[in-house]
Amino acid sequence: MSEARIAVLDVDGTLVDTNYQHALAWYRALRSLGETYPVWRVHRLIGMGGDQLVSALGGDEVEERIGDAARERWVEEVDPMMGETELLPGARELIVALKERGHRVVLASSGKPHHVERALDLLDARELADAWTTSEDVEATKPAPDLLQVALKKLGEPVDAPAMVIGDSVYDVEAAKNAGMPAIVVRSGGFGDDELRDAGALGIYDTPADLTAALDETDLS
Repeated sequence: MSEARIAVLDVDGTLVDTNYQHALAWYRALRSLGETYPVWRVHRLIGMGGDQLVSALGGDEVEERIGDAARERWVEEVDPMMGETELLPGARELIVALKERGHRVVLASSGKPHHVERALDLLDARELADAWTTSEDVEATKPAPDLLQVALKKLGEPVDAPAMVIGDSVYDVEAAKNAGMPAIVVRSGGFGDDELRDAGALGIYDTPADLTAALDETDLS
């Protein structure tokens, strides 16, 4: 595999430690609408697009009945918790290291625009990243490849341009596979190494800092 000169970075759970807040917000939102699921089951779906999560958790009937309301409640629940979130170790330094190696960096998020804005502020990445995405840029969310393809379009690149995806969940890896891109991951998504490897991850690291330290071992060197 040739070196990828574009790095497509997931944001939530990969660079910013938000996964557990998202899981709790979904739990609270659904519970307020009469649907209670174990939080661990909700957490297992974090990384999948919110447009798919309700049906994945409760089935099509639950999605049809309360899906839209649950997504509205989720925003109400998660917004107050965003102030508690912080960067994962080495998050900004990973972007800096990629840029120093000559990569173009896209922060690929399907998050709400105001959540992405906060992440950009935490990362101090507005002048560092080459582009970023939000939920307003894509219709089909992960594990569909659309978000990653939109990320390349933001750079003016074709959707089959060589790129490496960095994420934290099996959904990131599956989306990368569907887009024809290799993927490496950090463990902050809470998935087991075997799951991530079975999905197709080429490398697994504890944190962005650990990935940065090992960049010379990857196709992002």
